[in-house]
Amino acid sequence: MIYPKSIAALIEQFQKFPSVGPKSAQRMAFYLLKMPKAEVEKFAKTIIEAKENTFACDVCFNMSSTNPCEICQSASRDKTTICVVSETKDLIAIEKTNEFFGLYHVLQGLISPIDGIGADDIRIKELLHRLTENDVKEVILALNPSVEGEATSLYLSKLTKPFGIKITRIAFGLPVGADLEYADEITLARAIEGRREM
Repeated sequence: MIYPKSIAALIEQFQKFPSVGPKSAQRMAFYLLKMPKAEVEKFAKTIIEAKENTFACDVCFNMSSTNPCEICQSASRDKTTICVVSETKDLIAIEKTNEFFGLYHVLQGLISPIDGIGADDIRIKELLHRLTENDVKEVILALNPSVEGEATSLYLSKLTKPFGIKITRIAFGLPVGADLEYADEITLARAIEGRREM
Protein backbone atom coordinates (compact mmCIF):
# COMPACT_ATOMS: atom_id res chain seq x y z
CA MET A 1 0.00 0.00 0.00
CA ILE A 2 1.23 3.46 -0.89
CA TYR A 3 0.67 5.93 1.94
CA PRO A 4 0.28 9.68 1.57
CA LYS A 5 3.66 11.38 2.13
CA SER A 6 2.71 12.70 5.58
CA ILE A 7 1.72 9.24 6.86
CA ALA A 8 4.75 7.57 5.26
CA ALA A 9 7.01 10.15 6.97
CA LEU A 10 5.32 9.48 10.33
CA ILE A 11 5.75 5.71 9.95
CA GLU A 12 9.39 6.26 9.02
CA GLN A 13 9.96 8.30 12.21
CA PHE A 14 8.39 5.60 14.42
CA GLN A 15 10.60 2.96 12.77
CA LYS A 16 13.64 4.80 14.12
CA PHE A 17 12.74 3.62 17.64
CA PRO A 18 14.52 0.49 18.90
CA SER A 19 12.68 -2.78 18.22
CA VAL A 20 9.95 -1.06 16.17
CA GLY A 21 9.38 -2.74 12.83
CA PRO A 22 7.24 -1.57 9.91
CA LYS A 23 3.97 -3.07 11.24
CA SER A 24 4.38 -1.62 14.74
CA ALA A 25 5.34 1.74 13.26
CA GLN A 26 2.24 1.65 11.07
CA ARG A 27 -0.01 0.83 14.06
CA MET A 28 1.48 3.70 16.10
CA ALA A 29 1.09 6.14 13.21
CA PHE A 30 -2.56 5.28 12.65
CA TYR A 31 -3.24 5.35 16.41
CA LEU A 32 -1.75 8.84 16.56
CA LEU A 33 -3.86 9.98 13.59
CA LYS A 34 -7.03 8.80 15.35
CA MET A 35 -6.22 10.75 18.53
CA PRO A 36 -7.97 14.09 19.07
CA LYS A 37 -5.85 17.05 17.90
CA ALA A 38 -5.52 18.38 21.48
CA GLU A 39 -4.07 15.03 22.63
CA VAL A 40 -1.60 14.95 19.73
CA GLU A 41 -0.48 18.50 20.57
CA LYS A 42 -0.07 17.54 24.23
CA PHE A 43 1.94 14.45 23.18
CA ALA A 44 4.20 16.53 20.91
CA LYS A 45 4.67 19.17 23.64
CA THR A 46 5.60 16.47 26.17
CA ILE A 47 8.27 15.10 23.82
CA ILE A 48 9.75 18.56 23.22
CA GLU A 49 9.73 19.42 26.96
CA ALA A 50 11.40 16.11 27.83
CA LYS A 51 14.10 16.78 25.24
CA GLU A 52 14.67 20.37 26.40
CA ASN A 53 14.56 19.69 30.16
CA THR A 54 16.49 16.42 30.44
CA PHE A 55 20.27 16.25 30.41
CA ALA A 56 23.17 14.26 31.82
CA CYS A 57 24.21 15.00 35.41
CA ASP A 58 27.68 16.57 35.49
CA VAL A 59 28.74 14.18 38.27
CA CYS A 60 27.37 10.72 37.44
CA PHE A 61 25.90 11.20 33.91
CA ASN A 62 22.46 9.97 34.95
CA MET A 63 19.64 11.50 32.88
CA SER A 64 17.99 14.14 35.04
CA SER A 65 16.05 17.39 35.08
CA THR A 66 18.37 18.82 37.76
CA ASN A 67 22.14 19.22 37.79
CA PRO A 68 23.57 17.51 39.76
CA CYS A 69 20.85 14.85 39.75
CA GLU A 70 18.69 14.05 42.76
CA ILE A 71 20.80 11.01 43.71
CA CYS A 72 24.10 12.94 43.68
CA GLN A 73 22.49 15.75 45.71
CA SER A 74 21.04 13.43 48.35
CA ALA A 75 22.72 13.66 51.75
CA SER A 76 21.40 10.20 52.70
CA ARG A 77 23.34 8.32 49.99
CA ASP A 78 26.50 6.37 50.84
CA LYS A 79 29.22 8.39 49.09
CA THR A 80 31.87 5.67 49.62
CA THR A 81 30.21 3.24 47.16
CA ILE A 82 29.74 3.78 43.43
CA CYS A 83 27.68 1.42 41.29
CA VAL A 84 28.78 1.55 37.64
CA VAL A 85 26.02 0.97 35.07
CA SER A 86 25.87 1.22 31.30
CA GLU A 87 22.70 3.31 30.88
CA THR A 88 20.20 5.27 32.99
CA LYS A 89 17.63 2.48 32.50
CA ASP A 90 19.99 0.13 34.41
CA LEU A 91 20.24 2.66 37.25
CA ILE A 92 16.43 2.83 37.40
CA ALA A 93 16.20 -0.99 37.56
CA ILE A 94 18.61 -1.07 40.51
CA GLU A 95 16.82 1.80 42.28
CA LYS A 96 13.52 -0.10 42.03
CA THR A 97 15.00 -2.89 44.20
CA ASN A 98 15.44 -0.48 47.16
CA GLU A 99 18.60 -2.45 48.02
CA PHE A 100 21.34 -0.03 46.96
CA PHE A 101 21.94 3.27 48.74
CA GLY A 102 25.23 4.44 47.27
CA LEU A 103 26.00 6.62 44.27
CA TYR A 104 26.07 5.71 40.58
CA HIS A 105 28.21 6.28 37.54
CA VAL A 106 26.53 5.92 34.14
CA LEU A 107 29.04 5.01 31.44
CA GLN A 108 26.58 5.89 28.65
CA GLY A 109 27.54 2.77 26.73
CA LEU A 110 29.89 -0.21 26.74
CA ILE A 111 33.19 -0.92 25.01
CA SER A 112 32.36 -2.52 21.67
CA PRO A 113 35.15 -2.61 19.07
CA ILE A 114 32.76 -4.10 16.49
CA ASP A 115 30.57 -0.98 16.78
CA GLY A 116 33.61 1.30 16.90
CA ILE A 117 33.08 2.18 20.58
CA GLY A 118 36.31 2.37 22.53
CA ALA A 119 37.16 3.29 26.12
CA ASP A 120 37.43 6.98 25.18
CA ASP A 121 33.88 6.99 23.80
CA ILE A 122 32.23 6.25 27.15
CA ARG A 123 32.53 7.91 30.60
CA ILE A 124 35.53 5.97 31.94
CA LYS A 125 37.86 8.98 32.39
CA GLU A 126 35.19 10.71 34.46
CA LEU A 127 34.84 7.62 36.68
CA LEU A 128 38.60 7.52 37.31
CA HIS A 129 38.50 11.23 38.16
CA ARG A 130 35.74 10.58 40.72
CA LEU A 131 37.85 7.83 42.30
CA THR A 132 40.83 10.16 42.73
CA GLU A 133 38.75 13.08 44.06
CA ASN A 134 36.50 11.23 46.51
CA ASP A 135 36.85 8.78 49.40
CA VAL A 136 35.41 5.80 47.49
CA LYS A 137 35.84 2.41 49.17
CA GLU A 138 33.96 0.14 46.73
CA VAL A 139 33.08 0.13 43.04
CA ILE A 140 30.28 -2.23 42.04
CA LEU A 141 30.25 -3.19 38.36
CA ALA A 142 26.61 -3.72 37.36
CA LEU A 143 27.09 -4.26 33.63
CA ASN A 144 25.17 -6.69 31.42
CA PRO A 145 26.64 -10.20 31.08
CA SER A 146 27.17 -9.65 27.34
CA VAL A 147 30.47 -9.75 25.46
CA GLU A 148 30.58 -5.93 25.64
CA GLY A 149 29.68 -5.93 29.33
CA GLU A 150 32.37 -8.49 30.11
CA ALA A 151 35.00 -6.56 28.12
CA THR A 152 34.09 -3.30 29.84
CA SER A 153 34.10 -4.94 33.30
CA LEU A 154 37.56 -6.47 32.76
CA TYR A 155 38.92 -3.16 31.46
CA LEU A 156 37.48 -1.21 34.41
CA SER A 157 38.74 -3.80 36.89
CA LYS A 158 42.31 -3.45 35.59
CA LEU A 159 42.13 0.36 35.55
CA THR A 160 40.74 0.70 39.07
CA LYS A 161 42.98 -1.89 40.82
CA PRO A 162 45.83 0.62 41.41
CA PHE A 163 43.45 2.79 43.44
CA GLY A 164 43.29 0.14 46.16
CA ILE A 165 39.51 0.21 46.04
CA LYS A 166 37.38 -2.92 46.47
CA ILE A 167 35.98 -3.91 43.05
CA THR A 168 32.90 -6.16 42.99
CA ARG A 169 30.57 -7.41 40.29
CA ILE A 170 26.90 -8.14 40.72
CA ALA A 171 26.00 -11.82 40.58
CA PHE A 172 24.03 -13.09 37.62
CA GLY A 173 21.85 -16.13 37.80
CA LEU A 174 18.43 -17.63 37.47
CA PRO A 175 15.27 -15.57 37.76
CA VAL A 176 12.74 -16.58 40.43
CA GLY A 177 10.41 -19.26 39.11
CA ALA A 178 12.78 -20.45 36.37
CA ASP A 179 13.36 -24.12 35.65
CA LEU A 180 16.99 -25.30 35.63
CA GLU A 181 16.47 -27.45 32.55
CA TYR A 182 15.59 -24.38 30.44
CA ALA A 183 18.48 -22.20 31.61
CA ASP A 184 21.38 -21.67 29.22
CA GLU A 185 24.89 -22.69 30.27
CA ILE A 186 26.15 -19.14 30.86
CA THR A 187 23.21 -18.24 33.12
CA LEU A 188 23.61 -21.48 35.05
CA ALA A 189 27.37 -20.97 35.40
CA ARG A 190 26.79 -17.43 36.68
CA ALA A 191 24.22 -18.70 39.18
CA ILE A 192 26.74 -21.22 40.54
CA GLU A 193 29.56 -18.62 40.65
CA GLY A 194 27.33 -16.11 42.44
CA ARG A 195 26.20 -18.57 45.09
CA ARG A 196 26.29 -17.49 48.75
CA GLU A 197 26.17 -19.20 52.09
CA MET A 198 22.74 -19.87 53.64
